[in-house]
Amino acid sequence: MTGTVYKSTGSWYSVKNELGAFYKCRIKGKFRMKGIKSTNPIAVGDRVDFELETNNDETTGVINFIHDRTNYIVRKSVNLSKQTHIIAANIDQVFLLVTIDNPPTFTSFIDRFLVTAEAYSVKTILLFNKIDTYPEETLDEVRYLAHVYREIGYECIGISAATGKNIDKVKAKMIGKVSMFAGHSGVGKSTLVNAIEPDLDLKTKEISNQHMQGQHTTTFAEMFDLNFDAKIIDTPGIKGFGVVDMDKEEVGDYFPEFFKLKQDCKFNNCIHVDEPKCAVKDALDRDEIAYSRYRSYIQILEGEDEHYRTDNWDNE
Repeated sequence: MTGTVYKSTGSWYSVKNELGAFYKCRIKGKFRMKGIKSTNPIAVGDRVDFELETNNDETTGVINFIHDRTNYIVRKSVNLSKQTHIIAANIDQVFLLVTIDNPPTFTSFIDRFLVTAEAYSVKTILLFNKIDTYPEETLDEVRYLAHVYREIGYECIGISAATGKNIDKVKAKMIGKVSMFAGHSGVGKSTLVNAIEPDLDLKTKEISNQHMQGQHTTTFAEMFDLNFDAKIIDTPGIKGFGVVDMDKEEVGDYFPEFFKLKQDCKFNNCIHVDEPKCAVKDALDRDEIAYSRYRSYIQILEGEDEHYRTDNWDNE
């Protein structure tokens, strides 16, 4: 049978076949080891082939083949630094939730996520959540950040998962697609999903006042079918995002505003740091490129790792 992975709990996978039936599946041992550097060789969203077996009156599945992925989102695995963790596969779009405070989402995190999404051909939409709670000064910061990312080409939507503001716009973009929701713990992913599809009733928790961080409620990535011809993948809150190995020469290609200027640099292998007549640095001097973006670029280039632990994945 062929099916789609809806949930992964490390050793077991929930797979929905083409007739809509769910099966509890595992991986063959030799299949797990076959040259796969990821901590999770199979991810939510994967299309797989599996065969059924019955033991003690229980029928389960054994996955024996993964279909080619159209794309995926991947991050570093902290405990095993040479390995990676695939968050989800075969995604039409990602909604990255951003909050200015309670908890804060820093531009370095946004940019690392966007670079990875660009590298693996995943469309990303930025959702600035909790705008109903911000004073005017903070709203100005939201407007500035939205302006920065819109100028690059990213769609930005101000929303309130709690009050329902602009939730209809998000739902309209989800029809007929597989959408992944991502962001720090506490940014309102589960609240947003519940606003979009109340019947799911995903668990939510209050922000921890002691550390101003969200307390994780989603412990594994999981896909859900919605009642308006859409699918979502809800993910554990990410405290940071480790960019998987990239050559220095290619990092700039995943910053769209840098890539546009690349042909105007004097040297075709320019990495926009110390080279003369660099179009990117000239644009930075003219304030045509946001300093926060260039700073994120340099950090990635120099291999500086953001604090990229997650609430649950690092234990897998």
